[in-house]
Amino acid sequence: MSDNSPYEAPESDISVSAGPTVLSIKEIYLSFEGRIPRKVYWLYGVLGLFIGTMLAIGVVFGLASVLGDWVGVLAIPVYIMVIWASLAIQVKRWHDRNKSGWWVLIGLIPIVGPIWQLVECGFLEGTPESNQFGPVPGNY
Repeated sequence: MSDNSPYEAPESDISVSAGPTVLSIKEIYLSFEGRIPRKVYWLYGVLGLFIGTMLAIGVVFGLASVLGDWVGVLAIPVYIMVIWASLAIQVKRWHDRNKSGWWVLIGLIPIVGPIWQLVECGFLEGTPESNQFGPVPGNY
């Protein structure tokens, strides 16, 4: 129907969301954008970073007998990578709660901060619909 027939369906300007998004492992650990559900927070954040950190520390200390005093220099990039990944996961979890990533700083408040962060990020559900930080995270 090449000509503008009055019987043609009008073209729609409404955009339809593709549905829930699933982030890759690279995006989970390196990006500060998007949202992740509680399951991803616990699996990749708490459990994944803990196991990864323990393996990295084991390798660094295993090299201690060979490298001697240079072990501290080798440990610095490991610490930077762990801190970066941890912050990225926490920021995305705060985004799922429809809060700014700056809420990650609440963990710096002694005693109350880490408890608040654990409850908000680890136990409370995210917003059930799309928010300013992205669409609903998919099932992982």
